[in-house]
Amino acid sequence: MGFADVARELLLVAPGDFVAERTARQRAVRKDDRDLAAAIGKLRKPAPAAWVVDLLAHDGALDDAVDLGPALRKAQADADPGAIRTLRQQRSEVIEALTQAGADLASDAGHPATSAVLDQVRATIEAAMADPHAGAAVRSGLLVTPLESVGFDAVDLDGALADPDAVPDAWSGSDAPPIPITQARGARKASRASRSTETEPQDGPEPDAQPAPKRDPAAERKAARQAETAARSESRDADAALDAAEADLEQAEERRADLQRELDRATAEIEALERARDAAEATSNDARELLAAAQEHRRSLGR
Repeated sequence: MGFADVARELLLVAPGDFVAERTARQRAVRKDDRDLAAAIGKLRKPAPAAWVVDLLAHDGALDDAVDLGPALRKAQADADPGAIRTLRQQRSEVIEALTQAGADLASDAGHPATSAVLDQVRATIEAAMADPHAGAAVRSGLLVTPLESVGFDAVDLDGALADPDAVPDAWSGSDAPPIPITQARGARKASRASRSTETEPQDGPEPDAQPAPKRDPAAERKAARQAETAARSESRDADAALDAAEADLEQAEERRADLQRELDRATAEIEALERARDAAEATSNDARELLAAAQEHRRSLGR
C-alpha cells in the first residue's frame, strides 16, 4: 500500500484512537519500508470536522454535493435568478442532509460531533461546492483540516491534505491544466500576502486638513476573517505539536513497559536460579547424610 492509501485508512480512525493506531501502523511497516514508516509517523491527526468529512468521503456521500457546484457557478455567471434560487435551495438541503449524515457516522464511531464541529463540516461542504479545487480535496478522503470559502477568493488548501501529491485536482482544478503543487501553494501564499499588505497603512506625513477616515465594514470583516484564519493556522500548528508530543509520550510509555517486562523476566530467572540452588543444597545435604551412613555401616561391617 502507498502512503495515500494508508493515510485514508488512518484518517477514518476515531480521534481518540488515532495516535495509537498511527504508531502501530508505523511499526508494522518499519521493517519493510522505512520511508513509508517515516511518512506515517508525520501524518497529522485530523481536526474533528475534517474527520467527519473524511467519513462522508469514504462512504461516497459527497459526490452529489460537489457535482452541484459547477451548476450553481454557471447559474451565477449567467445571472439566472430562477436557477440560482432553485440551486441554492437544493444546496441548502444537500448540506443539511450531509451534515446530519456526518453526525450519525461520528456517533456510530463512538465520537459524537459537537455543534461547533458540525458548523465547520457545513462550511467545508460549502467550500467544496464553491471551488473545484476544494471539491477535489474534500472528495479525496485525505482532509486533515476543515475548509472555508471566503467571498470570491480561492479556498485556502495549504496544509489541508495529508498527501497533496495524491490529489492533483486539488491544485489543477477540474477545468484547468495541471500545475506544480509548489507553484500553486506559492501563488496562494502570495495572494494572501498581497491582500494583507493592501490593508497596511503607508508611511509618510499625513496632511493636516484630512478628515478622519470613515469606517469600512467590508475591510473590517476582511481583517476579522484574516485574523480568524491566522488563529486557525496557529491552532493547527498547536494540534500538530500536541500530536507529536502524544506520540513521543506513547513511545516512552511503551519503552517503559518493555523495560518492565525485561525486569520481570530477569526477576523470574533469578528466583528460578535461587530455587535451583536451594534444591541443589538440599540434595547435597542428603548426599552427605547418605555418605556418613555408608561410612558408619562400613565401620560396622569391619568390626
